[in-house]
Amino acid sequence: MPFGSKLQNHALNHRLNEEFRKYFPTEDLLPLIRDVSSNRYWINEKLIKIDVANQQFNIALAVLHIIEAYVKARMASFNSFMDECAQLLEIKDKNTKSAIDFIKQLLRPNVDARVFEIVSYAVLKQHYAEKILYWGWSPEELNEEMLVLYNKTGRTNANDGGIDFVMKPLGRFFQVTETVDAGKYFLDIDKVQRYPITFVVKSEETSEALVEKIRSQAEQKYSVEKIVTRYIECIEEIINVPTLIEYFERIVSEKKLRL
Repeated sequence: MPFGSKLQNHALNHRLNEEFRKYFPTEDLLPLIRDVSSNRYWINEKLIKIDVANQQFNIALAVLHIIEAYVKARMASFNSFMDECAQLLEIKDKNTKSAIDFIKQLLRPNVDARVFEIVSYAVLKQHYAEKILYWGWSPEELNEEMLVLYNKTGRTNANDGGIDFVMKPLGRFFQVTETVDAGKYFLDIDKVQRYPITFVVKSEETSEALVEKIRSQAEQKYSVEKIVTRYIECIEEIINVPTLIEYFERIVSEKKLRL
């Protein structure tokens, strides 16, 4: 698949076996056999030979068909993503109304996560632009600096331990997500040693409702209220889809939309 040559083999040579062991702790066999000296891999066929009605079937071909269908589906999704990126590049050739309608469509909750991240970054970058921060070591000597949003501190867009957006000079962190899983939020907070994070959530639920959902999940997971409160306090702000659309409409009304 595109850009696959840059992926690490860790998911194959270690995580696959570890995940299998987690779900099948009593099974001695592992799905992947690895020869470290030659760096070669084999699938353990004993795990894909199924006994049915006194007959043994090797389901390798069926597994391959499933993998090929998955790759085909992922490629279709990727191509759709590339097409939408191409439309974004050509947006300057569209009239203002169609461009605005197109961008609003890319902020829907069901849009591709990568597209949502790109568009939300563009909206937030423009929203915070031209806002000035005055700071200094004394009241007599203040620096005047505009807020600037930077995109992506990690190498990839998933499981890289990176923070999605960082704002200078405030040092404010933004993380884009499409889930309301408290574990995911708390993991992101732990990445930065419980430094406050603003979450950009691909949801139309209110910020208050999202925080309440996260708190409710956390209370079920952790029995100590103090721990839950400490994590919740690290959520600096939640920016949902309606908020992004509000920011975007304000950018348009103030004629700051760059086409």
